[in-house]
Amino acid sequence: MEEDEARERARAGAGLGPRGRARAGIMRARAALALVGAALRGRGGDPTRGPVAAAVVILAVPMVLEMVMESIFAIVDIAFVSRLGAQATAAVGLTESLMTLVYTIAWGLSIGVTSMVARRTGEGDEEGAAVAAVQAIFLGLVCSAALGVAGGLAAPRLLRLMGADAGVIGVGWRYATIMLAGNGVIVFLFLLNAAFRGAGDATIAMRVLWLANGINLVLDPCLIFGLGPFPRLGVTGAAVATTTGRGVAVLVQLATLLVASGRLRVRPRHIRLRGDVMRRMLRLSGTGAVQAFIGEASWIALLRLLAGFGSTAVAGFTIAIRVVVFALLPAAGVGNAAATMVGQALGARDPGRAERSVWIAASLTLCYLALAGAVLVAATPAVVRLFGGDPATNAYATAALRTIALGFPIYAYAMVIGNSFNGAGDTRTPTVINLVAFWVWEIPLAWALSHHTRLGAEGINVAVTSAFCLLALFGAVIFRRGRWKRVVV
Repeated sequence: MEEDEARERARAGAGLGPRGRARAGIMRARAALALVGAALRGRGGDPTRGPVAAAVVILAVPMVLEMVMESIFAIVDIAFVSRLGAQATAAVGLTESLMTLVYTIAWGLSIGVTSMVARRTGEGDEEGAAVAAVQAIFLGLVCSAALGVAGGLAAPRLLRLMGADAGVIGVGWRYATIMLAGNGVIVFLFLLNAAFRGAGDATIAMRVLWLANGINLVLDPCLIFGLGPFPRLGVTGAAVATTTGRGVAVLVQLATLLVASGRLRVRPRHIRLRGDVMRRMLRLSGTGAVQAFIGEASWIALLRLLAGFGSTAVAGFTIAIRVVVFALLPAAGVGNAAATMVGQALGARDPGRAERSVWIAASLTLCYLALAGAVLVAATPAVVRLFGGDPATNAYATAALRTIALGFPIYAYAMVIGNSFNGAGDTRTPTVINLVAFWVWEIPLAWALSHHTRLGAEGINVAVTSAFCLLALFGAVIFRRGRWKRVVV
């Protein structure tokens, strides 16, 4: 039906003169802006009804902005902390490496809660969606408490294990302690935003991250440098500012769940442990955490291979990957939108709508990443120079960024389809695909190309690009088979 309407509009546009086509173009632009405005205001309607493309866009816009907001935390902290010297910057960098486990667990939990809340919402089961959100909160409490106690007590020793010298530990142990002990604000920020996204309330997730970033942006310079009435805490101030910003955002999330009248609302009767729901949540989230760990660990393995080519190669690759990750964030937001669409459509017993939403999301992501890849390939030297590295580091970063950016259009399908499996509750399939693409293919290929061909360190970049292409190919083939449509959540 929708395809027939699209063809009719296309035929009508083709029969217009130049002025008519111009007017039609203006009307389409206005409609697109109105759609974006509705998305930002949170007035998108029901994702299980209406035009699929419009529903994808309405969900994707706030999710894209949410992902951009999440990345700003690290950028803001480094921008201010770098003025304190190399030891403070190293302390932040090493602590971020330690926080990988926290992010992995938070991401795994978010996969499970998005899938379950989206499925219950699509079924029209508001009670079930609320119960799923509460079980996720219980699970997050247990995980964050365990990590907080262990990480907070062992922070100086963990920094030493990461290779920090006495100077870095002396400057940064309080920063590491606060970040590790306060990991709960990260876990809950991810987890509760995942619940809102699953329910189709993506605008709430976006707004709480705006709030968290705003607080962090104001408090960072005040607490780091002791501006006005604030104490000068140095690098420790960055941890206090970040944790405070995220903590306030979590309080707003909880208040929204308990008080506001959105699509997802928790009542006192929902606040109890449900063994059957918790078991499903553990299955989905546990597999999701393994999935995230496979990807994170592969980057660590690649950096270990690069270390054999010297610090210049490692520094250049680090710069290139930061640019790549930042460029891919909007695509991740569209992938999250696809996951919500799939979960809700399957809950509404409309697998056809679920599948259409994935291909539309992949097409939108393809357009963006093709443009982003072309810009990065053309302007790589200028982009790399923004990071202020030395000529040798910049040369490697330029080569790495160009090689990886060439595969951007293919990455669109890898990112969207992977998230779509998760949204359907089929977390096992993308986990296996990631394992094959990254550990069976990418790591051995990176070693072979870098050590047994003339490519040297550049061979690692080639392996990264090929692995994402393989991820997209496997994902598309398995997705078309449709087994994900029959997964019970």
